[in-house]
Amino acid sequence: MGCRGGARAPAARGPAVPAAPRAPARGARDAGRRPAEVVAFLGIGSGMTVMDLIAAGGYYTEVLSLAVGPTGKVYSQNPPRVLQFRDGANEKALSARLADGRLANVERVNEQDLGATGVAPGSLDAAITALNFHDLYNGQGPEAAAGFLVGIRALLKPGGVLGLVDHYGDPAQDNASLHRLDVAAAMPLLEASGFGIASSDVLRNGEDDHTMRVFDPAIRGKTDRVLYKLTKPTEE
Repeated sequence: MGCRGGARAPAARGPAVPAAPRAPARGARDAGRRPAEVVAFLGIGSGMTVMDLIAAGGYYTEVLSLAVGPTGKVYSQNPPRVLQFRDGANEKALSARLADGRLANVERVNEQDLGATGVAPGSLDAAITALNFHDLYNGQGPEAAAGFLVGIRALLKPGGVLGLVDHYGDPAQDNASLHRLDVAAAMPLLEASGFGIASSDVLRNGEDDHTMRVFDPAIRGKTDRVLYKLTKPTEE
């Protein structure tokens, strides 16, 4: 098992996620998001069925599409409200990303309730949610965040994994206004979810002191981030 909380673990390495044609807003983000390392750490590969949870404009939808290849399947899930943010910016970005069938293995799922997505329980090899969990935890409360984990766990196969990426937050800060996750406070909730927990430091950045809003130009795209691999027990 990897380190927990904020401890640092050796960075996971793996083959590069191939570049895709006409991939706006990927190249500029790859340096900070290290998609190849994230995919390798989570064990996502060819032929898998996966889901990008709260996909927004679909950065990780594209990463997953390339990682699972033509024999794999990607569900790109968004609650309707996420698609409506900023005059529909996420809807426009995701639609452009998927236009003309350029990511043919992707299916959009635009429901809030994970149980209403039409995705069969126990059918996913893996899922990922990136930079979203803090909004659930801070905005809707720990109970809503726990319910989100329960919903994902139901969709995963036994042994399936959830990758959780978020901006690191310190207990002494106002993480709700900074849009960060108090990792120490959230850890008991993750442990109570029944997942096995491993972590990687591949997205850590020691130059981020956790005091700035994640949208501050000085740190945007370069925040110190946690990366958890949450594994559903194989006996389920």
